Amino acid sequence: MRILHTSDWHLGRSFHRVSLLDAQAAYLDHLVRTVREHAVDVVVVAGDVYDRAVPPLAAVQLFDDALHRLAAAGVPTVMISGNHDSARRLGVGAGLIARAGIHLRTDPGACATPVVLHDAQGDVAFYGLPYLEPALVRDSLGAPRTSHEAVLTAAMDQVRADLAARPDGTRSVVLAHAFVAGGEPSDSERDITVGGVAAVPAGVFAGVDYVALGHLHGCQTVTERVRYSGSPLAYSFSEHTHRKTMWLIDLGPGGEVAAERVDCPVPRPLVRLRGHLGTLLEDPALERHRESWVEATLTDPARPDEPMARLTERFPHTLSLVFDPERSPQDPSASYAQRLEGRDDHQVAEDFVAHVRGGNGPSAQERTVLRAVFDDVRVSDGADEVSR
Repeated sequence: MRILHTSDWHLGRSFHRVSLLDAQAAYLDHLVRTVREHAVDVVVVAGDVYDRAVPPLAAVQLFDDALHRLAAAGVPTVMISGNHDSARRLGVGAGLIARAGIHLRTDPGACATPVVLHDAQGDVAFYGLPYLEPALVRDSLGAPRTSHEAVLTAAMDQVRADLAARPDGTRSVVLAHAFVAGGEPSDSERDITVGGVAAVPAGVFAGVDYVALGHLHGCQTVTERVRYSGSPLAYSFSEHTHRKTMWLIDLGPGGEVAAERVDCPVPRPLVRLRGHLGTLLEDPALERHRESWVEATLTDPARPDEPMARLTERFPHTLSLVFDPERSPQDPSASYAQRLEGRDDHQVAEDFVAHVRGGNGPSAQERTVLRAVFDDVRVSDGADEVSR
């Protein structure tokens, strides 16, 4: 069975205030062509279909058009909700849509109810694990702890139990939206940390033939059977080195996996430039970046006059301007942003406590309280998005 694995469409997202709807439409055109040209048997979409819980109308129309085209091609599609999606909204009408071969899996309680498809070698069971917010699904899944590893393990235990009851030779594919250890994140993924821990071990998914992951935006192989497709477009300058692709997976009769990357169209290259403003404006070697989306980091000791206007004369698509003056780390004028670079919200809060206490940081008990507060706020925001 030939599977096209994609994820993280983030329909409706912009890039530094530049609309990406045309680029997303071009990607979906490419996806449908790939399905036809490569004789794909099933498309899997591993979450974050939309960029936010209440997407703009243009993004909904783009999604609706894509579903109609996939259904018209006669190719089944299995799709899960991600942490950016509203599971309830995405799942509306799932029962009716399934009649057209579009299978939406957004209910955590249905993790062990697969979409069963067939080829010449027999059955393939596709299990959809939507994004599982630990605090919201722990009880329904019977997980022993409120953590990503615990709820995913509980869901996978149900998957393995269902698979064990199926006829011998039934092959299996799991779709999941999670941060799996060994994956490399970028700046454009929303934090899903719980209790200071975001990643789960790949061993959680043991016992299935292929795991189609979503959430991380770089295409990558965790193991031969556990892969991220990544996002089809770059959504932050941290992705400027990414090769945006989808996975074309051939699942053999005994569960063998052969994988090939299919490139996605690039609307405009990304580049990060760094140096003094004069150098960026005058260096002839940089002319090749004239049509790229540019993030420029200026290292001039003093802020130059009208830097953005001057940069856009040479690089019309400059979208981001960062100032990082050449100073020693001991320089008292080092910026607040520099002092916070690489530190998460928990660390910033702990640093603040130490600052107001004259250098005495929080105790172990206070650290636990701080983490619980941050987790509660994040869970509350997620629950609000689901209910809106």
